[in-house]
Amino acid sequence: MTDANAADDNWLLDEDEDELPAGGPKAPDQRLWRVLIVDDDADVHAVTRLALRNVSFKGRELELFSAYSGREAYDILRDTPDIALVLLDVVMETDDAGLILARRIREELHNAIVRVVLRTGQPGQAPEQRVIIEYDINDYKAKTELTTQKLFTTVISALRAYESLNMLERSRIGLGKILAGATNLYQIHSLREFASGVLNQVSAILDVGADGVLCLMQGDTGVTTVVAATGGYAELNDAELMPAGHPLWPTISKAFAEKKSQFDHPANVLFIHTQENREVAISVTPPWPLAQIQRDLLEVFCQRIAAAFDNLYMFGQLRKAQEATVVALADLAEFRDSGTGGHVRRVQMLSSALAQRLHERGAYPDEVTPQLLEMIGLASILHDVGKVATPDHILLKPGLHTPEERSEMQQHAAVGKAILERAANMVDGVSYLTYGAQIAGGHHEHWDGNGYPNQLRERAIPIAARIVAVVDVFDSLLHERPYKEPWPHTEAVGYIRDRAGKQFDPEVVAALMELIERDPNIGNTPG
Repeated sequence: MTDANAADDNWLLDEDEDELPAGGPKAPDQRLWRVLIVDDDADVHAVTRLALRNVSFKGRELELFSAYSGREAYDILRDTPDIALVLLDVVMETDDAGLILARRIREELHNAIVRVVLRTGQPGQAPEQRVIIEYDINDYKAKTELTTQKLFTTVISALRAYESLNMLERSRIGLGKILAGATNLYQIHSLREFASGVLNQVSAILDVGADGVLCLMQGDTGVTTVVAATGGYAELNDAELMPAGHPLWPTISKAFAEKKSQFDHPANVLFIHTQENREVAISVTPPWPLAQIQRDLLEVFCQRIAAAFDNLYMFGQLRKAQEATVVALADLAEFRDSGTGGHVRRVQMLSSALAQRLHERGAYPDEVTPQLLEMIGLASILHDVGKVATPDHILLKPGLHTPEERSEMQQHAAVGKAILERAANMVDGVSYLTYGAQIAGGHHEHWDGNGYPNQLRERAIPIAARIVAVVDVFDSLLHERPYKEPWPHTEAVGYIRDRAGKQFDPEVVAALMELIERDPNIGNTPG
C-alpha cells in the first residue's frame, strides 16, 4: 500500500477541510439534523465530531449526540425525537451490542425512518452480507475505509434518504388528519365552531401549536369579517371586522385581491373559494417557512373544507326552516288561546335550563344526551299543539270543565303526539319533531302512573316529557288563566315540591329547586 493510499484510508487522521462545503450561517427558521454517534471509544466520538463539524445539508447544520453503549443509545433514541442518522459501532459492551440495538430500533421503538449506518473495526465478527440480510440497516462500513470524504458522503446520503422518508411519513399522517378532520368538521353546526375546528386541523397538519392561526371570511360587500382566531391572535375573536392596521392584513388583502393562496413567511394565507361564492382566508404563522409538502397538504385540505363551508350553510338554512316550522306550529296552537300569553316561550327557556341542570347533576346520563340538550327548548313549545283539535267552547271556557269536557280536553295530548309523529316520520333521524311528539303525548303522564293518556309511569315516560311536565305546571300556576288567578311564587314552588314522586319525576323537581335556589324569582317572568 502506498503512503497516499494509506493516508486516504486512515479516516481518523484525514482532516482535508477543503473537501467539505462551507456550512454557512444556520437558517434561524430551520431545525438541525440530529445525528447520534454510538461507540465505546471516546476517540471515535472526538474525531467524528471533528470531521463533521462544518457539514450542512440544505442549509441545516448537524446536531451531534453521543452514546457509549447500546443501552445508552436506546434511551437517547427513545427520548429524543427526529434523530435522522445513527452511526453505530458493532462491538461495545458485548460483541453484538450494535446489532441488538439496530433490531431494537426497528422492533421496539418502531422507528422505520431513522437511517442506521453500521461502523465496525472488526468486519470478521459481523460479516457484511449476513448483517445486511438479517438486520434492517442502511449501510455497512469498516472504520478503516471511512475517510473524511467518504464519511461526508455517507452522512449526506443518509440525510437525503431520511428526508424523503420523513416527507412520505408526514404526508401519510397529514392526509390521515385531513380525512379525519374533514369528517369531524361536517358534524359541527355553528360557523364559529366550524372555523375554530378548521384552525385546529390546519395546526395539526403543520405539526405546530394553534398559536398564530387566524381564519377570516369575505362577504359579498368586500368587508372582511373575523370568524375565529386562536393562539396569539385570539383577541381578534372580539373584533367583528379585521383591523386594517393588523400585521396580517396586507397578506390577507392580497390573497382576496388575487384570489389565491399566499406563502410569504411568516404570513401564510390559504385562500378558499366555495361554490356558493363565499371567500375564506386562513392565515397561518408557523415558526419556519412551510415546506412544499405542507403547502400541498394544506391546498388539499382547503379543497375539502370549501365543500364543507357550503354544506354548513345549507345545513344552517335547513335548520332555520325547521325551527321556523316548529315556531309556526306553536304559534298556531297559541293563537286560539290568547290567555296563555308568553307561556310557550317561558316553557322553552325553563325547559332548556332544567335539562342543562339535570346534565350538571349527572342525572339520567343515558337520557339527558347532547341531542336532548340541544333540542328540548324548541321542541317544548309544541307541548300543546294538539289543542288545535279542541273545540273553542271547551278550550276558551272561563270556568271549570265538566267531566265530559275534561275528557274532551285531555284528547289534545294524543292528538298532538299523532300529528307530530307523522311529521317526524317524514324526516330521517331524531329532530325537534321527534322530541315534540314525546312531549305532546307525555307531559300529562304522572310519575306514579295516574296521568293521561296512557297511564305511563316513572322512566317509561320520555325524559323530555318529564321535564316539560314540571315546567308546564309550574309556569301555569304562576300566571293568570281564564279559570284562575296567578299563585304566589312560594305556593307554586311548594306545590311542585309536594308532588315530587307522585305527579313529577323527583330528580327533575330536585333540579328545579336548585335553579330556584340560584334565582329565587325564576319563573316570575311577566306575560
